[in-house]
Amino acid sequence: MIRARLCPALSAFALSLALIQTGPALARPLLIEGTSTVYQRVLTRPGAALHDAPGGPVSSRYPAFQPLYVFARQDGWVQIGPSSAAAPAGWVETETVVDWNQNIVAAFTNPADRARSLMFRTEGGLRGFMEDEALVDTLARLIEKAETGMLTPEDGVVSIEPENFVNIRDRFYILPILDFVEDLHPMTYDPNLLLKVASVPLRDELPAAAAEASSSAGSFDTGVVFVFDTTKSMQPYIELTRKALAKIIFDINGTDIGDRINFGIEAFRDNPEAAPGLDYRTRQVIPLARRINQLPVLEAIDNTRAATVSSPGFNEDSLAGVEDAIRQTDWDQTASGDPFDARYIILVTDAGPKDPRDPNARSEIGPVEIQRDAEDRNIVIMTLHLKTDAGAANHDYAADRYRQLSRFAGRQFYYPIEGGSEQAFEDTVTLLVTALTDHVRMALGQARVQAPEDRDDDLEFLGHALQLAWLGTREGTRAPDVFESWVTERAAEKPQALAIEPRLLVTKNEMATMAELLDNLTRIAETTRGEDEARDFFRQVRGVIAQMAQNPDRLVATDADSLGGALEYLERLPYRSQLLQTDETRWMSGPMVRREIIDGMRQKLTQYRKWLYDPSVWTALYEGAPDGEQVFAMPFDILP
Repeated sequence: MIRARLCPALSAFALSLALIQTGPALARPLLIEGTSTVYQRVLTRPGAALHDAPGGPVSSRYPAFQPLYVFARQDGWVQIGPSSAAAPAGWVETETVVDWNQNIVAAFTNPADRARSLMFRTEGGLRGFMEDEALVDTLARLIEKAETGMLTPEDGVVSIEPENFVNIRDRFYILPILDFVEDLHPMTYDPNLLLKVASVPLRDELPAAAAEASSSAGSFDTGVVFVFDTTKSMQPYIELTRKALAKIIFDINGTDIGDRINFGIEAFRDNPEAAPGLDYRTRQVIPLARRINQLPVLEAIDNTRAATVSSPGFNEDSLAGVEDAIRQTDWDQTASGDPFDARYIILVTDAGPKDPRDPNARSEIGPVEIQRDAEDRNIVIMTLHLKTDAGAANHDYAADRYRQLSRFAGRQFYYPIEGGSEQAFEDTVTLLVTALTDHVRMALGQARVQAPEDRDDDLEFLGHALQLAWLGTREGTRAPDVFESWVTERAAEKPQALAIEPRLLVTKNEMATMAELLDNLTRIAETTRGEDEARDFFRQVRGVIAQMAQNPDRLVATDADSLGGALEYLERLPYRSQLLQTDETRWMSGPMVRREIIDGMRQKLTQYRKWLYDPSVWTALYEGAPDGEQVFAMPFDILP
């Protein structure tokens, strides 16, 4: 067993260079011991009182788990403030706060295919439970006791994960990780984290939106956007999609199910500048919208024609089509304020996606970044990959990328059509769309159309997962209201299922720092030619870092030996990244390694820029928080 303490992560930084100042120095928070750029922070306990001075009168009280910077410590008192760039707000008693030497938070995953997580009072209690040879029976007994309010102190359980899914992006909550232990799961000996967490929703009251949603029982509905490859070879499959979809639409038209499933269509080809006869790269054929009937969708498919000219290369810009379907579709139905509850994108193509390095590709992000963005928006991407004989040499590449793209809640929704069989394709479209209508029937408590023997396990899981997410929103489900407890990262009874996803609570200024650093690194790296210039790369990087350090909003460690070391807060996270491990030795190991590092940096940089300009991503932790100190719970797999 390896015990590790979390490094402070993405807290605001102190300048690591001595700067000449013309006025009085701004007070800066205390640094964590052993770091040059990471400040001490604390979380408030419920009802923590703010005093103007140690022992002075109470001026206000904080909500639970307000993250604060530490400016001084004095005889049982802590001087604190909400911002690293402003004066301290006052003093709190030491026992009313808890040290939070990181900015890592936990997010519950969707519990559709695993048991709900139990939160134990002690690490020993959690460990004893996981090593119980009758774990499955013990788990069921403790869950039942938790649900009925019959837990006793002897059980060692202080709370339980909500029954419904809480999407941290839609309903922000703080589940800070105070400590962790790197361990092995006793069932499989795979790596696992035991996490010490604290929990409370960000706001004590139920937000108005959640309260309104709670009163709209039975409103579950579905939005489906087909993303069609409309290049030269695809006309037969466009027509087959229309045929399969028409049968289902006519069956449900005029029913309450027909009222609750709506469609849109996005088309894609390739770079029209490289082949002008293509006319467009992407085009919205018909927007997703609530309709009395779906006949306009069928008419739109009738009017969709494949290109008459060939596109450059075998791969097409399918990622551009998916990206536009994610970002340009009005999933939230802003005019009515009634968003679609279940959201699906069905990609139909016979070619692989353009690699971000392809000069004809539009985006510099790859399938992993696009999939993560979609899942955070509760959008499921499914891919129907037509493995026609003409593309045999491309099949393995395309399948690998589309498997990365077509994931949701740990499951994969990639459907290869061997040989491009038209009958198999029509059958698969029918299977998928029928399953999606059954998801609506499940939510409404109606009998399903698909016979049990025809049902797909992953689609069954998906229906359950989306229903839990819908119920979580409708009922205003919040994270468990406990203070400190221990929970396992991977499900106790099912090690392959991730129960808790660690995320980094990053401010907008901190993400901007990451973006600026990656931009500088990529720009310098792209200009290196030959071994001598490659060897000089790290000297140039150190100059860039030193220059960045002169901006108080771009705070970096200037004595780094690795690229990731410039972002000091990342170095001791339970996370290992390519960039973080890139030192001079690895950089000089060959041009192919350098190319892989550069491509990875560029893709992450593109995603950071998208997030920086997306206001829906950011949350203010306190009233009046400046724009740069709004936060986002950032997934580890998109870190540098």
